Amino acid sequence: MRKIYWGAVLALILAGCGAPREAVTIHERNAIPDNLSDWHVVEAIDGQLTLNDRVTPYDLNTALFTDYAHKLRTVWMPEGSSAAYGEDDFDYPVGTIISKTFYYPLAADGTVLKTDDYSQDFAGSGLNLKKVKLIETRMLVKRADGWQALPYVWNEAQTDAVLEIAGDATRLQLVSEDGSSEGFTYVVPDANQCSGCHADNHTQKATRPIGPRARHLNKDYAYQSGTENQLLYWQQVGYLSGLPELAQVPHNANYSDTSVPLQERARSYLDINCGHCHNPKGAADTSGLMLHVAEHDARRLGVCKPPVAAGTGSGDRLFAIVPGSPDKSILNFRVESTDPGAMMPELGRSLVHKEGTELLKEWIATMPGNCS
Repeated sequence: MRKIYWGAVLALILAGCGAPREAVTIHERNAIPDNLSDWHVVEAIDGQLTLNDRVTPYDLNTALFTDYAHKLRTVWMPEGSSAAYGEDDFDYPVGTIISKTFYYPLAADGTVLKTDDYSQDFAGSGLNLKKVKLIETRMLVKRADGWQALPYVWNEAQTDAVLEIAGDATRLQLVSEDGSSEGFTYVVPDANQCSGCHADNHTQKATRPIGPRARHLNKDYAYQSGTENQLLYWQQVGYLSGLPELAQVPHNANYSDTSVPLQERARSYLDINCGHCHNPKGAADTSGLMLHVAEHDARRLGVCKPPVAAGTGSGDRLFAIVPGSPDKSILNFRVESTDPGAMMPELGRSLVHKEGTELLKEWIATMPGNCS
């Protein structure tokens, strides 16, 4: 289970470093700055990655897997504006900036660590840049005509991140707690690929946030003022209006919380990792495989469902999910593959998520029935 010591460390982030800061700056679509620091949302100051005033961190019940990278997520909205609650999507005000910084804890020899422990990432008022390697910061900026996706890649000195519309690739050596290591290429998506994943309504092709939705945000978080439900906190600071009683708000499971039923954990994992494409309006709608959390029809979920097209992507297996047999299920084959022609998700990872694939194996292995 992920060990995050947010209580003390994020209180320090929210407090800021005390030095005067320029206010968050919204740049026009056609005047995007080359440097992340020009937005004044998150900046490297005095050896730490710090958050500006009213830049609020948040977390998700279950997060999208990205090659074991740690992530610092933030949201900022212009003074006096707020997002309007919606069960599936919030209506964010123009000027909203959502950021997600991807980084890895550093080993003494400069390699990056595969660990769920966040406790050493922070010091003083933010991320301790002596303890972490920053890779990229992705930004979504709400314009009058929709969301704009911007990928920024951190320089080797960790002083700033540079706009890379064409994306980037970095070779890293990931070291596990047992000393074993694995080399891989961390790929920063280009701006079009960002939009491809975030346009979960394939008909409209409109980019929008995937993570900060009610079912993902509905959890407690350790703020400077104390631990509180994130949605209630957003409401209190003026970032969310129209929030119903929490009992009426959907809630996805933490996939690693074994106190939660296996079915809920597996569906939550599939929802965040696959549901943005595999939904009735998503890019994978023609596959007929619906993996978003709202799907309840077993056949559409993949049980005994043959693929639309066979070949490399199916691994010569006959059905998306074969109850009791993950080794015969296409779903397991694809999430366990690193072949670009077969792997799912298609973007955002170069490694296999061991913990996630084990969860899906366990889920399918316990399903009753067969496809005979």
